[in-house]
Amino acid sequence: MSVGRSPQVPEFGGPTAAPAIKALRGRPTTGLSRRTLLRRSLGLGVALAAAEGLLGMVSFVWPKTTRASARVRVGSLGDLIARNGSLPIVDGFPAYVADAHAFVMTIDPAKGGWLAGADPTGDGRTLNVRALSQRCPHLGCRPNPCVEDFWFRCPCHQSRYDRLGTKADGVLYGPAPHGMDRFPIEVDGAGVLTVDTSRVVLGPLPVVLGQPGLIPPRVPNGCVG
Repeated sequence: MSVGRSPQVPEFGGPTAAPAIKALRGRPTTGLSRRTLLRRSLGLGVALAAAEGLLGMVSFVWPKTTRASARVRVGSLGDLIARNGSLPIVDGFPAYVADAHAFVMTIDPAKGGWLAGADPTGDGRTLNVRALSQRCPHLGCRPNPCVEDFWFRCPCHQSRYDRLGTKADGVLYGPAPHGMDRFPIEVDGAGVLTVDTSRVVLGPLPVVLGQPGLIPPRVPNGCVG
């Protein structure tokens, strides 16, 4: 009985394997090539960066109008005057309230104190008091009120607002897109003010100096220089 010979396996690169290798080389590849993958990844990265920048820009121009619930008891006008003895609060100068991250001011000092009621719009004219967010609508810095001219000035990019938060229009008055944002407020029967910082009411559009709706500065360029 003779023993059969085992079939020989062709060596790689031998004459039998050459046609198979040639066939594999000619076969179309599936999936993405390395170059295509890199190109698409780069495009996706650029698109994501652009989207992030756009969202950031929108958030500055149109900030979130709702936040976690926070009602801050500010106190009465007399309390503000007592806490800010060196400032002319009685004349309508803005008083900073750290707990509310807000500036509070009497709208018309000639009317005396504040009036009882609630104002969800944040305008405050019916109550004779207003609470402004401390954030500049441009990039979120905190504007400072100037005791010389009774105007706000943002230290970051020089946006300027009257004492009630209305933005002065024009390139000379900074890049903020609108006036300082407002908080809903409530004054009880005892004259105690409560500020609702859970909701932000967008400030009004800028007003040209000399037009109704913008209180002129008491002195020109009071704290600018």
